[in-house]
Amino acid sequence: MQAYGSAFPGAQFIVWNRTASGASQFAASVPGMTMTSDLEGAVRAADIIATATMSHEPLIKGEWLSPGTHLDLIGAYTPAMREVDDVALKRARIFVDSRATVLDHIGELKGPLERGVISRDDVVADFYDMAGGAYARRSASEITIAKNGGGAHLDLMTARYVLEAWRAR
Repeated sequence: MQAYGSAFPGAQFIVWNRTASGASQFAASVPGMTMTSDLEGAVRAADIIATATMSHEPLIKGEWLSPGTHLDLIGAYTPAMREVDDVALKRARIFVDSRATVLDHIGELKGPLERGVISRDDVVADFYDMAGGAYARRSASEITIAKNGGGAHLDLMTARYVLEAWRAR
């Protein structure tokens, strides 16, 4: 939340959890965060959605997404897990951290690829491609998804960033 708060000063943060107590505990730990029990309403109102679940069934429905929404999908890291439904994937411009990890091993895209819902060509870029900055949003109404499959390469990128920031002091 600190990263989002730094990038978007004054942003309102709302948390949803399968259990109200989980949402309440998390909201209490972040100043200014509120909780909701209405997932659909929160998704429909959001500009940015960050998910970090271990769900085996999609929680976010594509029909709930408003034009211009961005989703950071950082949970669902096994072939059996999903956070968004097929409609969300079909409506969005898709980015991944690593094609090899996400397309071949993570259920969020692996299953829809196998069923022909999306194709490998629907994945616009991965972190390696995006370094050049050529993959900006094409319009304010475009829905975008960034799927993070996780892995040591992210740890390395983070460590490298921290080291460079420290050296620049």
